Amino acid sequence: MSAIVWIHADCLRRDCAAFRDYPTAPALFVWDDVVLRGYGLSLKRMVFLYECLLDLDVAIYRGDVAGQVRAFANQHGATTIVTMQTPAPRFATIVADLRTTHTVEVCSDEPFVEAPADIDIARFSRYWTKVRGDVLRQPNQRNLFDDL
Repeated sequence: MSAIVWIHADCLRRDCAAFRDYPTAPALFVWDDVVLRGYGLSLKRMVFLYECLLDLDVAIYRGDVAGQVRAFANQHGATTIVTMQTPAPRFATIVADLRTTHTVEVCSDEPFVEAPADIDIARFSRYWTKVRGDVLRQPNQRNLFDDL
């Protein structure tokens, strides 16, 4: 089975399951034109993402995510696209599109925190407000954020 790894903004680390399970597979990241036009990403956030990408061995593209990932897979003769699970709203739509032409394997890692299923992920600050106590808490200890 020939595979490629599709990295997105929610898995910008070399130790994610997709890289671990497919260490020699070609990998890519796609700047999503829909997100760039409509989600109001700040320049600061885009620079942070880009700097994270520089630490990874990935090709970087921009455009229609499904189209770019599909073209990259075809270029490498890959029948399988490996990626990481994410709660990002567009992810399921992109994966469904990719599955019309390729096998898509969605890996998952052990979450570092149990977040409510309906958590607002549009802004990191809203997400952090909900999970920071669990992230910073030592096992069996109260956290200084518990009373805030």
